[in-house]
Amino acid sequence: MDAMCRDIIGKTIVSEETGRKFGLVGNLDFIIESGELLSLVIEAPTKAVEQINLETDNKGCFLIPFSTVKSVGDFIIVSEKEII
Repeated sequence: MDAMCRDIIGKTIVSEETGRKFGLVGNLDFIIESGELLSLVIEAPTKAVEQINLETDNKGCFLIPFSTVKSVGDFIIVSEKEII
């Protein structure tokens, strides 16, 4: 889990449908006991983030549900329609 976390943090989050960038992965929200990933915490959010209804954490950071992640490579590709 640790190596995967390091590989994801800092990557740009991009919409599968529109190609819009949402920001960078600043952190991961997961259940410590099971290691289940819950969401990506967005760092340096773009204006596109304000146009979709995202949950925020207790610090006001935007969260993208991990269930919407379609692929991880040079970018993190997420399904925008599954977020909304």
